[in-house]
Amino acid sequence: MIPTQKNLEDAIFDALDKTLIKLLSMYPDHSFYYFALITTGEASSPFISVWSRELLESTAKSNEDTENLKWSCSESPLCFFAVECFKTVDDLFQRRPEMNSDLSDAEWKLEYDLRLDAMEFALKRLDLNGVFGLGKARDKIYINVECMPPDYTNTDRAYRLNPINALSTWLEEAAE
Repeated sequence: MIPTQKNLEDAIFDALDKTLIKLLSMYPDHSFYYFALITTGEASSPFISVWSRELLESTAKSNEDTENLKWSCSESPLCFFAVECFKTVDDLFQRRPEMNSDLSDAEWKLEYDLRLDAMEFALKRLDLNGVFGLGKARDKIYINVECMPPDYTNTDRAYRLNPINALSTWLEEAAE
């Protein structure tokens, strides 16, 4: 049986929940400002990248380009954090139609949108549960589902997933 969008969303939600528990237990005193679910331009199974102010400070000491470092998912020491939590997600993605040339353009777009929607809705569910904070605390962290390489859809999702105060610095410094 081919997993549905809801199956993907639920599995991603569970993986994110486990990831956050692990993240907060390993870095309890960190001030996180960036939490992204990363995928490729083919909407492959996602992984996590996270930045905290403390990680940025320690990483910046050995990097001359701190401006681009701040929002770089691939430069984060926590890129691919807790990938073991995404085993079920990976398995479900493998059971979806392959994102290749055998799909028509319309079929490819439908599959791509289904996968990205599942990622976005799972992250939004976590946010609605208050995991990223409430009120002013929520304004301190930018969350998103980001495609790599970056494209304009990252900005569209950022607007849907974040309050404007959480988004403003990212828009000024990193938006596509």
